[in-house]
Amino acid sequence: MAVMLAADLVAWTRMLACAGEAAVLALCEPKALRYRFLHVAARLTRSGRRRRVKIPETWPWAVAIVAVFNTIAAIPKPA
Repeated sequence: MAVMLAADLVAWTRMLACAGEAAVLALCEPKALRYRFLHVAARLTRSGRRRRVKIPETWPWAVAIVAVFNTIAAIPKPA
């Protein structure tokens, strides 16, 4: 069940969030997507009641990952 849930989560992330600058991630195989997107050494910080994800600028796919997070944050919440 957990494997099926993870596969669905990866598929939905690729469909909904990997557009524009993040189109590079949408074309990846699942193993490459896990390496590029999920294995980044990011830090979660809080400042002024806001949470931020700090991704190292040296990570080759940093721009694409930031684009994915911005696209997911722009999805409207259900009413």
